[in-house]
Amino acid sequence: MPDSAPVPSLLVFGGGYLGRAAALEAIRRGGRATATSRDPERRRALAAEGMTAIDPADAQSLKGALEAATAVLATAAPDSHGCPGLRALAPVASQAWPDWIGYVSSTSVYGDRAGGWVFEDGPLNAASLEGARRVRAERDWLDGAQGMGLTVQIFRLPGFYGPGRSVVDRLRDGTAKLVKKPGQVFNRIHVDDVVSGLFASMDRPRPGAAYNLTDDAPSPADVVTAWAADRMGLPRPPEVDWTDDSVSEAMRRFYLDSKRVSNALAKAELGWRPVYPSWREGLAALMDAPPPLRLVG
Repeated sequence: MPDSAPVPSLLVFGGGYLGRAAALEAIRRGGRATATSRDPERRRALAAEGMTAIDPADAQSLKGALEAATAVLATAAPDSHGCPGLRALAPVASQAWPDWIGYVSSTSVYGDRAGGWVFEDGPLNAASLEGARRVRAERDWLDGAQGMGLTVQIFRLPGFYGPGRSVVDRLRDGTAKLVKKPGQVFNRIHVDDVVSGLFASMDRPRPGAAYNLTDDAPSPADVVTAWAADRMGLPRPPEVDWTDDSVSEAMRRFYLDSKRVSNALAKAELGWRPVYPSWREGLAALMDAPPPLRLVG
């Protein structure tokens, strides 16, 4: 962050893996961070790392956090009624919305493109329930922004990974699978690169903007897993088809779509570049780092 950039006071609605990382970055930059979690144990863990942790059902605390914030980041996944962050924040906001609001969405909004490239101005053809809910949540945030004069930005992410959450961990604990789906390809992104993209947008807000934050190397999942196993000196996991019963529903969702996602707009408008332009650099850094402390949630 440039020396002239304001010190952030960040409210994160959804103190999960990504929300925690963004909150910690705000603190590292000399700012303050508040994160929400419904889980008391999770809130204690977040508070131990220097942030204020509140229950999203506590309207009074949420209102105070919103009034003190210079930026709001909504990371909680949408449900059948839309974005829980928007539902909780709108009633307590009055005129207290800050100058930057970020909504974390997913590249699942694009649906399947048979391996073709997708850009932010392309059609949204979500093929999954998760993707359809993301489309609705994006629309609700942008419609609300238009009606209230808010500075909302949308960030569409592929599967993200980082310390404690990657194929490196699955290979170490023996749960990795070499899942194959011929012709399937998708992007990934290291959590640190997501966070740096979010903060780059705080420095250069553009109301209504949507950005793909992804790496530069869309690749088949089995190629990534095989490379990681080889570099770690571990046997490659047995190959399984993506429809095999041993593949979880959560993992199977990654194989529904095949596409290459462009990050050119974020690079051009935000001056952002991923520190880990491909999964090779990102996974190698995780392999060479000490095992992370695991938090609840």
